[in-house]
Amino acid sequence: MKYLLQLSIYLLLTAAVAAQEGPRRVIDFNKGWRFRLGDAASWKDKTFDDKAWRLPAFNDATWRLLDLPHDWSIEGRFDPAHPAGNAGGALPGGTGWYRKTFTLENITAENRVRIEFDGIYRNAEVWINGHYLGKWPYGYTSFAYELTPYLKAAKQKNVIAVKVDNSRQPNSRWYTGSGIYRNTRLVITQEIAFENWGNFVYTTRDNNGQTWFHATSNVLNTTAARFGLSVSCTLFDPAGTPVAEVSGKPEATAGAFRFKAVLKNPALWSVTTPQLYRAVFKIFDGARQTDQWATSFGVRYFSFDAEKGFSLNGFPLKIKGVCMHHDLGALGAAFNRSAAKRQLRIMQEMGVNAIRTAHNPPDPQLLDLCDEMGFLVMDESFDMWAKKKNKYDYYSDFPEWHRRDLESMVKRDRNHPSVFMWSIGNEIREQFDSTGITLAKELVDIVKALDTTRPVTCALSENRPDKNFIYQSKALDVVGLNYHIEAYEDFPKNYPGEKFIATENVSGLATRGHYDGPADSLRLWPSGSKFKFVENGNPDYTVSAYDNVAAYWGSTHEQTWRIIKKHDYLSGLFVWSGFDFLGEPVPYPYPARSSYYGIVDLAGFPKDVYYMYQSEWTSKPVLHIAPHWNWKRGQQVDVKVYYSQADEVELFLNGRSLGRRQKKDTAFHVLWRVSFEPGTLKAVSRKDGKTVLERTVRTAGAPAQIALTIENPVLRQDKDDRAFVTIRILDREGNLVPDARHRVRVTSSPAALVVAMDNGYQADLEPFQTSRRSVYNGMGLAIIKGVKKGGAIVTVTSPGLKPASVSILVK
Repeated sequence: MKYLLQLSIYLLLTAAVAAQEGPRRVIDFNKGWRFRLGDAASWKDKTFDDKAWRLPAFNDATWRLLDLPHDWSIEGRFDPAHPAGNAGGALPGGTGWYRKTFTLENITAENRVRIEFDGIYRNAEVWINGHYLGKWPYGYTSFAYELTPYLKAAKQKNVIAVKVDNSRQPNSRWYTGSGIYRNTRLVITQEIAFENWGNFVYTTRDNNGQTWFHATSNVLNTTAARFGLSVSCTLFDPAGTPVAEVSGKPEATAGAFRFKAVLKNPALWSVTTPQLYRAVFKIFDGARQTDQWATSFGVRYFSFDAEKGFSLNGFPLKIKGVCMHHDLGALGAAFNRSAAKRQLRIMQEMGVNAIRTAHNPPDPQLLDLCDEMGFLVMDESFDMWAKKKNKYDYYSDFPEWHRRDLESMVKRDRNHPSVFMWSIGNEIREQFDSTGITLAKELVDIVKALDTTRPVTCALSENRPDKNFIYQSKALDVVGLNYHIEAYEDFPKNYPGEKFIATENVSGLATRGHYDGPADSLRLWPSGSKFKFVENGNPDYTVSAYDNVAAYWGSTHEQTWRIIKKHDYLSGLFVWSGFDFLGEPVPYPYPARSSYYGIVDLAGFPKDVYYMYQSEWTSKPVLHIAPHWNWKRGQQVDVKVYYSQADEVELFLNGRSLGRRQKKDTAFHVLWRVSFEPGTLKAVSRKDGKTVLERTVRTAGAPAQIALTIENPVLRQDKDDRAFVTIRILDREGNLVPDARHRVRVTSSPAALVVAMDNGYQADLEPFQTSRRSVYNGMGLAIIKGVKKGGAIVTVTSPGLKPASVSILVK
């Protein structure tokens, strides 16, 4: 039976190959892998001997069958004994192996076959049919191997084996995940073909306002041409209409073809109208087409100015950015497009227009989403250079590998219109000695050799120019500063003529739904560098959500935005961070295992400060009341209200007016101190005396029912979609019960499967891969995957509560 299962996988793969037409075939290689934790030298061996249909030399049939992307660490249990520590999410690392057996048909002597990996964490070694292809240490860059010389003849079985070694810990300051956690594919071309990442497209705007499209194409094996090579490029506008074509025989140097064309009245890509063009490249050997490759691109122009800040397409634009780590909460590091799109959608609704990929190159699909949705991206390469931050981090690989890794990032990502600047590092320790000068120049030169259309920065934690050797290299196009907002007023004086971007800011801390007053106080947790953790923190490992707590090196959200908003020369900022992420749980030790920095919690539920940004960063009317209204009678409660598109807010308690408030000076909220009594708290915002919005918070009664909302209810199996079900515990009148901790169970009919759950609480030690979990402060999340076509009903139950259900369609 197990061999029949393997055979079915071979036949499916063969059918997928045969169904594709044209000179280039790209095969999704994610399905049907075998996986095992552990390590043995024999696991690299061929499954079958050279006489293809005899007994296997190595049998992996008992290994776990799974599809990629895959992160084995997220499947583990939280434990302080794991070598990564709670800074790494308190989850396991180790060594694991992946194996896949496959056949290929319709392969000729003129074909070339390569395997492409978008990312493997970490120390990936690859074998094909027992032949060693190589090792790629860095866990965040993409790479490929040529398979052609080592493949079996048609219909014979090939075995690819991948060893992933993430056992040397700690090797990061945050959760990394472990495994082949991004996509994998086979690419089959003719002998004469475009290099991997060999086509570079960009646009320029001349002094007459005319837009030019530029392209460079690098072609492999040009000497194999019999009749003379030519490369054509056809451009399609956002509606799919061809608008320009360049063909013939452009000037070629060592296989590089360069050409350009005029784009008349182009539709511009921007953060509000992300218009995407498409360029289709073809290679011809005489009349015979040998390859075809396509990319989307955007027409946009931008600049940084030392006095006026940033502009996009000729209009001033304040960069309203957030830093994002690569994990997807309960799904771990395994990339899922629908989960990433959900995160970006939540950020966009807050008013975010830029993402910093902290502190490593992202999954390429994230950049596709940013292109499509309209986000600027600061694409970042490294968290360290040759000086380490952790015992086993990238520092030991940096001398040999930094050029390959940086080139991989730039070549892969340079066609994305969302990418508007490169960052060569974050808080690099070479800031503090002269090696920073040499290395900064070298890294910038590597980038500029591949792309001169974007500025290069580095996120600097030393704000004094006389002490910062990376700045003294004079290699950076834009000065990037982390924190130290007290230095921003004097930036033009201390950095005369320099352009500015706040690469990382805030480090505000909060737990969704928890409040410690007074709301207008400031607490630094921990209070200084001599303290590893907060002293006298909360016993339940919570942090107040009033925006009144920050790490000692940071500041509150309002303090930071106030100074960035004030000056044009401050082009914008990247808040640390958009979402909570796994690992780095400042200010607490274990059992805290995920961060408190996010504007949104790990489950994707906004904290209160989300609405401060929404009121400042969007044009929509906003009115938000914090906190909930379940307290002890007579208790003094600070009521904080964020609003916009209005002149004032009036607060009512059980129908009695508590007065009107207006934001004064540079405040971004209004505040009342109220003696609690049960009932209804209502806020009314007005402009010119007319009501803009009303919001009401009521004292909740006993928990009585479950309410569900669903995002992405139609799932496509071929896209590996996920649905996200938000669970709320309500009283009989439909009010959220703000302190509910009920344990809920999620079930689904056979077409769908519960793959993970979360509740956003940073010190919850329940595993994510479960269908039972406690909600936190009245809310929880279930993540659903489609497993076969058809309809599915997802039902959530909890003892003593009225259950609820939602429908899902799997296509």
